[in-house]
Amino acid sequence: MMIPLRIIGFLILFGAAFYITARHLPSPWTWMQTLGLCLVIPGFVLWLTAHVQLGKSFSLSAQARQLVMHGLYSRIRNPIYLFGSIVIAGFILFSGHPEYLLALIIVIPMQVLRARTESRVLEEKFGEEYRAYRQRTWL
Repeated sequence: MMIPLRIIGFLILFGAAFYITARHLPSPWTWMQTLGLCLVIPGFVLWLTAHVQLGKSFSLSAQARQLVMHGLYSRIRNPIYLFGSIVIAGFILFSGHPEYLLALIIVIPMQVLRARTESRVLEEKFGEEYRAYRQRTWL
């Protein structure tokens, strides 16, 4: 199985951001850095897993290529948005600037709007199959 170039890019960007942030942390670590790391690592792994499971259906704009209903998508309709928000919150805490959590006031509504747009596109193409999927999944 060949790893998509976007996944390699995500790993490189995540590693670079983590390295740059970690270099500027106070010593010893605070509870905030520990909590941030506890959010970032599993959040990023699950976010990356969602990208891999989405496969060729991934796009920046709402498109209905296929209805992905396996893996994380069997329980959560929008795992990329959910775990992306967790990663953002974790990085903010890890960096020691909890005041930046206010950025989520902008990020989360934007993701909700994107999710609604994607939902409309998927419902138009897949109809009843998508409506049944939506009823048995969260978010």
